[in-house]
Formats: sequence, structure tokens, C-alpha cells
Amino acid sequence: MNDAATMMRYDANKKSTSVAYLLWFFLGMFGAHRFYLGHTGTAVTLLVITLVSLPLMFVLIGLLTILIPCVWWLVDAFLIPSMTRDSNNGLVLHLSRTTPPATQTHRAAA
Repeated sequence: MNDAATMMRYDANKKSTSVAYLLWFFLGMFGAHRFYLGHTGTAVTLLVITLVSLPLMFVLIGLLTILIPCVWWLVDAFLIPSMTRDSNNGLVLHLSRTTPPATQTHRAAA
């Protein structure tokens, strides 16, 4: 694969810090920005803690457990640039390891 094709694949698949911040702002308590950036394990953890805490708020226990995703949400505001950079660096490594497709040469029949 040539450099232009690799760059096109990178541009099509790279993660945007702006999109990550939008997801963080609107859906950050549910881990949407972490799903977007490829941190699926921690995204699922954040999602589960939030979903368990919301109904528990009616019995006041959830007021304590909802603090965990709130603090996590605030900390992620500072981690998003590095998570985006790590995701894009991983994409570069992945694209550099892919083997180019075999080129076929056609010989004219004699």
C-alpha cells in the first residue's frame, strides 16, 4: 500500500478531540467518549456505575455512588487529549503493520 492510501485510511479512521469533548460533555456520565476513543473496559464500568446509581438515588444510596462517575467525568476532561493521541498513535502503528496487498502482474500471452 502506498503512502497516499495509508494517509487516506488514517484520515478516515483518526479520532477527533473535538468529537471526544462533545461526547464527554453531553454523554460523559455514560462513558460515550471512552467508547469512542477505544477504552471499552472503562467505558462499560462507567456506564454500569452510572446506571446502577441513578435508580438508587431514590433511596439516597445513589447520591453517594453517583459521585464516582461525577469525579471520573471531571478527571476525563483533562485526559481526553492524551487518550485521543494514544488512540491515533495506535492507529498509526496498526496501519504501519498491515501488509500491502499482493500486486499482480499481468503478462501478455505469447
